[in-house]
Amino acid sequence: MSDHVQQRAKVLAEALPYIQKYNGKTIVVKYGGNAMVSEQLRHAVISDIVLLHLVGIRVVVVHGGGPEINAMLKKIGKQSAFVDGLRYTDEETMEIVQQVLCGRVNKDLVATLNRTGGRALGLCGLDGGMLRARRLDEKYGLVGEITTVDPSPVVDALENGYIPVVSTVAQGEDAETSYNINADTAAAKLAVALKAEKLVLLTDVRGLLRDPKDESTLIHQVHMSQIPGLIKDGIISGGMIPKLDCAEEAVRSGVRSTVMLDGRIPHSLLIELLSDEGIGTMLIQ
Repeated sequence: MSDHVQQRAKVLAEALPYIQKYNGKTIVVKYGGNAMVSEQLRHAVISDIVLLHLVGIRVVVVHGGGPEINAMLKKIGKQSAFVDGLRYTDEETMEIVQQVLCGRVNKDLVATLNRTGGRALGLCGLDGGMLRARRLDEKYGLVGEITTVDPSPVVDALENGYIPVVSTVAQGEDAETSYNINADTAAAKLAVALKAEKLVLLTDVRGLLRDPKDESTLIHQVHMSQIPGLIKDGIISGGMIPKLDCAEEAVRSGVRSTVMLDGRIPHSLLIELLSDEGIGTMLIQ
């Protein structure tokens, strides 16, 4: 018997206790960034999600679509604009956001999951009033702050054996409009409503680093009590602050753990969930 075959058997044996641990549990995966754009990484993530689904883990995918929205805005000659890191969303941009996220991006993901052997169902925050929101601030335009989450459409999909794929457009509570919702925030809120075991935020960085220029300084585990000190020391800064805010809210509200995972690493989901190798930064109570 070849070493390769023995190594494969060892990997599968190592995965068994993790499969047992997560069997029947709900995992929410926020999918975006490089892992969504690169064809190789996209295939790896989709394969991971299908495998997790097939071994009995209830996977919910929440996706963004920034590059696709940028491309469509460019096609119609409209400049993308950002305020404090959030996309400024006027009425015309909101139409594009809804068309791209709830339409093309969502359905392409569903089709890819189905072709890879999964059984996916596309949903958006408008379906069944799943996500309701009010305007976050005038300066952002039609960007919303989630007020309520009704996870029933996602629960129904899970109970019927589907992989729910959710785009982050919400129904306005304070106006007859749809709102653009940050995908990290939506994933965290949905994970809480679903009483998920774990929230996974796929990012374009290795995780939380003590030295941003040295990936060997990855912090594998952060207790919530450590966050103020890490912010004070400048280790948590810039775009990492809102991600940690989402992660912290999820854990405080009942999600057992949140992990920030480098979506640029092929099969990072499987490595993180089904092996002894923790390759991201996990936030725990």
